[in-house]
Amino acid sequence: MKQVMKKMATLLMILSILVMAFSGCTKAATTPVVESDPASASESDSNSAADDYKLVLRLSHVFDPDEQLTKSMDIIADNILERTNGAIEIQTFPSGQIATYKDGVEQVVRGANFISVEDPSYIGDYVPEFTALVGPMLFHNYDEYVELVRTDMVEGWKMKAEEKGIKILALDFIFGFRSVITDKTITKPEDLRGMKIRTPGSQLFIETLNAMGATAVPLPWGETFSALEQGVVDGLEGSEFTNAQTKVYETGKKNVALTNHFLGTCGFYISVDVWNNIPEEYRVIIEEEVEREAERSIALLKAEYEETVKELEANGVVFNEVDVEAFTEATKGLFETLPGVNIEMYNQIQDELKKIRN
Repeated sequence: MKQVMKKMATLLMILSILVMAFSGCTKAATTPVVESDPASASESDSNSAADDYKLVLRLSHVFDPDEQLTKSMDIIADNILERTNGAIEIQTFPSGQIATYKDGVEQVVRGANFISVEDPSYIGDYVPEFTALVGPMLFHNYDEYVELVRTDMVEGWKMKAEEKGIKILALDFIFGFRSVITDKTITKPEDLRGMKIRTPGSQLFIETLNAMGATAVPLPWGETFSALEQGVVDGLEGSEFTNAQTKVYETGKKNVALTNHFLGTCGFYISVDVWNNIPEEYRVIIEEEVEREAERSIALLKAEYEETVKELEANGVVFNEVDVEAFTEATKGLFETLPGVNIEMYNQIQDELKKIRN
């Protein structure tokens, strides 16, 4: 009997082992195998990188807080911050609080986390064609300039700038035509002889005012009002919008000679290296916001020009026409004497403008 019981116990043990083995094999065979999708993994990694991305950029320009360009830069910064969920933060510094003009563009070239908003002539220090682009006495209205900067010719110049480390996101933040503001009537180049006129530090501005008959005095904007009041300079050049928004007329300089020698315009520049390291989805947002605000600001200028002139006239400002041909002839030679600029560039621009005007 004991032998029988022993055999039965042994048999039960064997059966138990077989059941467990079979059960384990069945579970292993029915467990699903999940294969990874390389594309999904890549997309996930990209999204994760964008989600973790954070960049703080400092944006600098010389315009006062009440001027439209300052407001435009703040709108761009706010919209980009919101649309990127805080990933791209642009801190704006108006009124020349930090590096501006040549120093600002140099920050971009050095690869700093910096956005320079300056006249394209400052890019001309690296690609001379941009000096020619905003040369004197070229444009009749805003639209001509806007169409010109979208031509293949200018797109080619932008590529040259990228080779120098400068990514140009816009060239058409316009703030009006620049004219001569003094306390006397100016109609021809001879009327400016002996007059000291404040200009920005750009060589293009300096050489142009000198060619127009004046003695150019480059000064930071922050020093301009005291220089006017103390007689260090006899006047300045600028747009009607700058005149109204900064109350230039309160210095006693209430005569505007409508030379329209420059179209006041700014570009939006960032380091190529900094730009290329920003996730693509954020680069798209930045481009969209910059382009949208440039278009909106031009529409505002057109709508507000007449009211701005009326406001200035109400404050005693007097406008007078000038001999445009005389000023054009006086300044044309600059396209042969400015560093890197030549008459071929001038002729190229004129050819494109003829197409646009036709």
